[in-house]
Amino acid sequence: MASTRLPALPGEQIKTLAHWIAGHWLSADPGTTLASAIVRQQIAHLPAKPAPCQEALDFARQRGRAALLKGDFQSRASILRALAKFLLEHKATLYAWSFHTGATRKDSWIDIEGGIATLSAYAAMAQQELPSGNLLHEGPAISLGKKGQWMGSHILVPREGVAVHINAFNFPVWGILEKFAPSFLAGMPCLVKPASATAYLSEVLVRLMDASDLLPQGSLQLMLGSSGDLLDHMLEADVLTFTGSAETARLLRSHPNIVQRSIPVNAEADSLNAALLGPEVQPGDPEWDLMVKEVVQEMTVKAGQKCTAIRRILVPQDRFDAMASSIAKQLSLIQVGDTRLEAVTMGALASAAQARDVRAQMSQLLSASELYVDPDKASPAIGEDLHTDCMLAPALLYCADADKAEVVHNIEAFGPVATIMPYRDLEHGLALAARAQGSLVASLFSHDTALVKHAVLNLAAWHGRLAVIDRDAAAESTGHGSPLPGLKHGGPGRAGGGEELGGIRAVKHYLQRAAIQGSPRMLSAMTGEYHRGAPLVASDLHPFRRHFEDLEIGHSLLTHRRTVTEADLVMFGGISGDYFYMHFDEEAAKASSFGRRIAHGYFVLAAAAGLFVHPSPGPVLANYGIDSLRFVKPVGIGDTIQARLTCKRKIDKPSRNAGEAGQGVVAWDVAVSNQAGELVASYDILTLVQKRGFDAIAQP
Repeated sequence: MASTRLPALPGEQIKTLAHWIAGHWLSADPGTTLASAIVRQQIAHLPAKPAPCQEALDFARQRGRAALLKGDFQSRASILRALAKFLLEHKATLYAWSFHTGATRKDSWIDIEGGIATLSAYAAMAQQELPSGNLLHEGPAISLGKKGQWMGSHILVPREGVAVHINAFNFPVWGILEKFAPSFLAGMPCLVKPASATAYLSEVLVRLMDASDLLPQGSLQLMLGSSGDLLDHMLEADVLTFTGSAETARLLRSHPNIVQRSIPVNAEADSLNAALLGPEVQPGDPEWDLMVKEVVQEMTVKAGQKCTAIRRILVPQDRFDAMASSIAKQLSLIQVGDTRLEAVTMGALASAAQARDVRAQMSQLLSASELYVDPDKASPAIGEDLHTDCMLAPALLYCADADKAEVVHNIEAFGPVATIMPYRDLEHGLALAARAQGSLVASLFSHDTALVKHAVLNLAAWHGRLAVIDRDAAAESTGHGSPLPGLKHGGPGRAGGGEELGGIRAVKHYLQRAAIQGSPRMLSAMTGEYHRGAPLVASDLHPFRRHFEDLEIGHSLLTHRRTVTEADLVMFGGISGDYFYMHFDEEAAKASSFGRRIAHGYFVLAAAAGLFVHPSPGPVLANYGIDSLRFVKPVGIGDTIQARLTCKRKIDKPSRNAGEAGQGVVAWDVAVSNQAGELVASYDILTLVQKRGFDAIAQP
């Protein structure tokens, strides 16, 4: 990798940004000028010529998808892990450009290292939860016939299109990476269009990703400026994701080509998120202080430019003034200015245009409220040669009658602005929270479990995420406004009705689900895993003696038999301490629905393991889990059990260290039957199995 491919640090010369299309950086004449939000300095030009949308989409479909599908879920997860490492090594470049977005160091950390951490999180989740190959079986299979020869299940496969990601200006790094990670894992090439105001940072990120030499060609492309005729060229297999205003989301959804082709749109729009103080919380309680801290943080981090920021503060009416006063006191400590100065605790809005929009929105809110904390009376911004047109101190608005003030539930000032309003009782507070007609997140500050249990039904109906913050959670809480990779990010109604993140759920958004039907043999062929009733692969060699590469789906062992005795129950009870009456009380057992004493379920598992485990050292390293365990029929004294162990599924785990052969995960189907051939226990066991070339345990 040539160092000249790494993006330059910002300097005095204005940088002309470029589209990255079909593996090339397309230079163009300079267009719209982009300015720093902190200092009076022009830093970049958008390209004057629009990106060639049709060429980009064709390249992604023809070259990007093919390159991605040369790998599989597991290999793409390894690439994500390596990419995260590379970006961390070059994060200083991202921080240098992030300064100009108006961000403090903390703001930049959330955007940059939060985005990189999302890549790592998705790599880890994929390596744990996704199979080898490019097909995900969504089981279990179900029998559709009386004889078990007609079955059905579901699979997910990569779509044959492009994931078009249209992003907002507020998170130019995280916004790209949190969408890229799941679509990349799914094997779907991406075309990214960041918002123009902070596109210079997004371009630096994509240049780094290109310079890493890790991404298959065509798996990621970048277009800047206007989206032009992009939507006109999208096809049925494509996916459109959007982050931004609710109005723009509506326009995208209603685009004639999007409607005609039924192209999925996953939108995450602005919302009027609420923080609600529990009616039992009083000044001085831990939950009171936690709410004050959270409100101030959400108003000032990223200068309030967060889709999850708190916009409406709901407080019992008799504590309305006290809460407003507590928040105002903390806001008075906020200092706006040059974020390189230690005294500065809040940065700027992303552009002068954004600052004008926020002031205009605040004026609309003031038609039904009044200023409690006036931003124009705050301490002046500090620093030299400041771009003060981008700077706005926090504004706390005070709405005495939220029932009549419809505007406070409809207008979002996307900056350091929030409105505090009173509620009469809990039901009134919950009703006010719902007035926004769908939000990304609500937070409830309460230590009362009964109250929370009641409130959750109302809040969950209108919010994509609920954060219940109290003294017990305070030490570890990530707060109201932090979307996390493992949890859904999105909300109903006004918030867009979409879902991002949420762990492997996000990967499934970019896969096509299909129901499949066939015989067990055919289902096994389609899904790449064994289904009961499919042909078995007989072998003289015990399956546990085979290395990962040598195991075939369907390799099976039928064990010898074992008869359960009175002594087995007594000894297992003594070892486990389990003296449940069904195992030891003859009279009580006779009176039960079973009519006799039965063996411990876990004794049946232990006895089955004794039947199929090979005792000698070998490639099977460890059993680390049991899935789908069911005790189907009781086993009594005198019954004889037998187990069938079958290789059900294999997941190849690429080695993280050069020179190591590595290991894979093998899921084994275990069916335990009695002397009548009836199934008594059913489960999967998961084992780590060594590959050839490196044995952790010497073979005899």
